Amino acid sequence: MGFARNLARAFTWWDGQTFATQFWTWRRGEKVGEDAGGNIFYRNADDSRRWVIFNGEAEASKVAPEWHGWLHRTWDEPPTERPLVHQPWEKPHLANLTGTAEAYAPKGSIRSAVPAERSDYEAWTPE
Repeated sequence: MGFARNLARAFTWWDGQTFATQFWTWRRGEKVGEDAGGNIFYRNADDSRRWVIFNGEAEASKVAPEWHGWLHRTWDEPPTERPLVHQPWEKPHLANLTGTAEAYAPKGSIRSAVPAERSDYEAWTPE
């Protein structure tokens, strides 16, 4: 790693773990599991703390529901020990896409690939 990357790791948290988090995880962390997105989940020995090391940008909506429930103590057992039962009507988990090119754009939105024709507006053109 270059100097700039190490300097960024010392002071930023939104694009991977800082040195302090890496050190805490190394000293106190017990790996519990990993999700499909590559996020790694940890707890300390007495289970008083639980945390996630994100794969890439630290974005909470990237955590799948089963791991979210474990992190926030909705249930005690991690999904590696007791998998969450999914219903057939549930859609797969997606991270929040707001602000990205994949975000939802309703019909008629200026962000749509093909904007809808408007019949309630007639553009002015100079003569």
